[in-house]
Amino acid sequence: MSNRLGETLEAILKEDERLVSQDGELLKNRVQELVGADDQVLLEALFNNAETKAQFFVELKKTSIFEKDKFLQFITAKEWLPDSYTSYKNKIGLTYAGGTFVGDTGEVILDWAFKDCILEGGMKEDEASRSEVFYNQTLAPDEVNRLLESKAFLNAKRIGVDGEAPLKSFNFNEKGGISDNLIIRGNNLLGLSSIRDVFARKVKLIYIDPPYNIGGANGTSADFAYNDRFNHSTWLTFMKNRVEIARKLLAEDGVMVIQCDDNELFHLKVLLDEVFKKSPKGKSNFVQMVEVRANEGAANEYQNPFMPKNCEYLLIYAKNYDAKKYKPVWIESHIDSAYSKILLNPQEKDFHKWEVGTVKEEYLKTAIVTKCDNPSCDTLSSDQYRQFVIDNAYRIFRGIAPKGVGKGLSDAMAESKKTGGWAIYRREDNDDIYTYKGEMVRFYSKNLKVDQNGKTTITRELGSLWTDIPWTGIANEGGVKFKNGKKPEALLRRVIEMNSEPGDLVLDYHLGSGTTAAVAHKMGRQYIGIEQLNYGENDATQRLKNVIAGDKTGASKSVGWAGGGDFVYLELAERNPKLLAQIEKATSTKQLLSSWDEISSSPFVSHKIDLMKLKDSRDEFEQLSVEDAKSALLEMLDKNAIYINISELEDKTNGLKASDIALNKAFYGLN
Repeated sequence: MSNRLGETLEAILKEDERLVSQDGELLKNRVQELVGADDQVLLEALFNNAETKAQFFVELKKTSIFEKDKFLQFITAKEWLPDSYTSYKNKIGLTYAGGTFVGDTGEVILDWAFKDCILEGGMKEDEASRSEVFYNQTLAPDEVNRLLESKAFLNAKRIGVDGEAPLKSFNFNEKGGISDNLIIRGNNLLGLSSIRDVFARKVKLIYIDPPYNIGGANGTSADFAYNDRFNHSTWLTFMKNRVEIARKLLAEDGVMVIQCDDNELFHLKVLLDEVFKKSPKGKSNFVQMVEVRANEGAANEYQNPFMPKNCEYLLIYAKNYDAKKYKPVWIESHIDSAYSKILLNPQEKDFHKWEVGTVKEEYLKTAIVTKCDNPSCDTLSSDQYRQFVIDNAYRIFRGIAPKGVGKGLSDAMAESKKTGGWAIYRREDNDDIYTYKGEMVRFYSKNLKVDQNGKTTITRELGSLWTDIPWTGIANEGGVKFKNGKKPEALLRRVIEMNSEPGDLVLDYHLGSGTTAAVAHKMGRQYIGIEQLNYGENDATQRLKNVIAGDKTGASKSVGWAGGGDFVYLELAERNPKLLAQIEKATSTKQLLSSWDEISSSPFVSHKIDLMKLKDSRDEFEQLSVEDAKSALLEMLDKNAIYINISELEDKTNGLKASDIALNKAFYGLN
């Protein structure tokens, strides 16, 4: 083993920011992943150095061939990685003969369940910047198939106006589908795979607010425990695995809305373009990008040394663009001064004789104008003037010069321009269009809307820039406190209203504080929420209890919410949840020794482990850092043995009760 070669190799690898932790340490597991994936950037770096080229490449007919096995043997050698996690993996048998890791040259790389939402050592704010513990796992295709098999559910209960009680049965609609609202506790990748077949092509709207991959303690909410420090490629893998399953859940006219900031916006769009592909007619299934004013700038000055960041984005994709139905949204607006003309004799039946004046002059002639000291004041911003506009909107208009119009409208515009008066374009299947002096006429009455209380207001059609939703004062919405992680109920109300109808199914598999489920409940939509973490008194389940009790905050007033309804709570069935919890909570390797003892004698040890070698490695395990010890323990487990697959439902060794088995059969339609 050449010390010089090792030093040269380490220097080359540390030039790649993907391979270096925040504290400057080389991420050796990541090196192995990239080599296994034949990463071009890494291979070029090794090829371009004379020393590593001579060591790890051979020439064959003027072609350079990378000796992958030789390279992997080198970087996993104990001489180069003394006392490391990788060295311990070698010790307990997670290698082929010669030192190559099982799976490093496998066909499928998948983010394992524990990657989702766990911060090393706990969930505290001061721990948010610590290095990741749970690494990607490289799995063979058959292992992935088992991993994504539907899981059993436990601890099912119905929660409603009368409190909560063990679930006796699900409710079903006339088509035989489950009609209950569902909150699923567990890893969202496995949760999605568990509902994939039951709710395939039934979800009208998916909204998610995933971790933004913003990095660092400043970027991680004190309330949310998401591990929001994924490197770029890992984050995209994390998203892709889930979006691919989620898309299968969408109805043919369904829509997915993903909220993000600018850290991964453009990479995410490229990924979504790939996953959603094109419609049957060849159109992109990308619908719209909406920019949302998220916070007042002063609140976010610490995030950016330049302009404060005060906006986020909604990427909207259709399952099938051809089937997507557009629902325009109208919001209350100020008076548009471009509507400055008014018909003076609208009662005249012959439109050619219509006379035109200005709105201002007509208002000042007919209204009792309040006097004011300012000579320029004509009360055009008063409530009195606003009411005048509403009352006369049918005769107030503006001229528009549209582009690319058809022949009928073009001829009418040309005629009115020639005469200096009025012309009309008559349409059989739609409203007639008037033209005046060469322009298309739009009457202000099209901007008036009547709300559910019968009040008429001046509105405008909502575009792709949303600046009207307040983010301040939402900390206590729903009776739960997530100071930095919540989204306004007003935002979710708009998204749900635009993309669904009452009774439609809405899904959020990054449920967090429960905003999506809470608003969907208030708006009469069926919903499914998936969340791994339990936030105690600020959990989504508590929020929904408040909603059922008649919560008055957030969107309640605007939708007329008075309380009621219920939801079903389910948990993914883990074989040994206490074991995983104690691994997560441990703060020292010594505390993990009991977990090591339990795993080493467990029937669920990974098939990659040499049990004889494992029994002799306890002392070496004790020398690992707590981070490496946790990773070693999780890798020792058979990942497909952590949760109970539905195919194993009646296996008596799982200890499921007869009532649990019956409910699972009902859920999956196995009766």
